[in-house]
Amino acid sequence: MSYADQIFIEMCEDILQNGTSTEGEKVRPHWPDGTPAYTVKRFGVVNRYDLSKEFPILTLRRTALKLATDEMLWIWQRKSNNIHDLKGHIWDEWADGDGSIGKAYGYQMGVKHQYKEGWMDQVDRVIYDLKNNPFSRRIMTNLYVHQDLHEMNLYPCAYSMTFNVTQKPGEKKLTLNAILNQRSQDVLAANNWNVVQYAVLVHMLAQVCGMNVGELVHVIADAHIYDRHIPIIRELIGRSPRPAPVFRLNPGVSDFYRFTPDDVSLENYDPGPQIEDIPIAI
Repeated sequence: MSYADQIFIEMCEDILQNGTSTEGEKVRPHWPDGTPAYTVKRFGVVNRYDLSKEFPILTLRRTALKLATDEMLWIWQRKSNNIHDLKGHIWDEWADGDGSIGKAYGYQMGVKHQYKEGWMDQVDRVIYDLKNNPFSRRIMTNLYVHQDLHEMNLYPCAYSMTFNVTQKPGEKKLTLNAILNQRSQDVLAANNWNVVQYAVLVHMLAQVCGMNVGELVHVIADAHIYDRHIPIIRELIGRSPRPAPVFRLNPGVSDFYRFTPDDVSLENYDPGPQIEDIPIAI
C-alpha cells in the first residue's frame, strides 16, 4: 500500500465517522441544480508526507500528474490568473468572459514587493532566500490578501506555503521541507490533487536550490466531504491500494522558470479505475 493511500483512507474514515454535518445550515456552496451542497467536515486535519521516501500520489484512482503540475506552474511560474493559460478546465466556473479569475492565485504571485534586496515577487523571494538565507524562518508565501478579496472570483483555498530548511546529520546537502496551509478542501475532488501539486513544487525548488526533499505537511482547516460524494468516497476507500510509483524530475533543469509539465513523470504507476463525472459544488 502506498503511504498516500493509507493517509487518504484514514482521513476519510475519520471524517465520515467523527465529522460534523452542515445539513440545514446556511451554506454558500450549491449544486448546479441550485440545491445547497452540505458537507460532513473535520476541523484541523494535518497530514505529513515524507517526500524522501515516497511520492504521495493515490493509487486508489488516478491523479493526473501533468495536469496537476500544469496548474501549479500556472500559479507559481506563469503567475497567471487567466484560464486561457491553463490546459485544464477546473477554473472555468470562476472565470469571467475574458477568462480572468480576478486578483487571485497567480495574480498575487506576480505582484512585486519591496525588500532590502530590491523589488521581487513572492516566488522570486522564496528562491532568493532558499539560496542565500536557507535557515531563515521567514520563507513563506501568502495569497490571502484581504485588500484584494473583493476582486477575487474565488477566495484562495490553498493560500500559504511556509518553507523550512534542515540539515540532516551526515548529509552534505540541506533538506527542504514545507507546510501547505489550506482554509477549505473538497476531499474527493481536490485532496490528492493539491498534495501532488505541492509535492512537485517542493521537488522542483529543492532541485534548483541544490537541496534534498524532506517533508510536506498539509494543514487543512475545514476538510469536508460533500453529501453527494459520500457514496463515492465509501466505494473509493474500499478499494485495494497498490504500490506507490517512483517519481522522476528532469535532472537537467536548474532554473525554476524552465520547468514544464513534461519534466515530471512516474514509473510503475498502476492506479485503480478513474471516477468519472464527479459532481462539483460551486
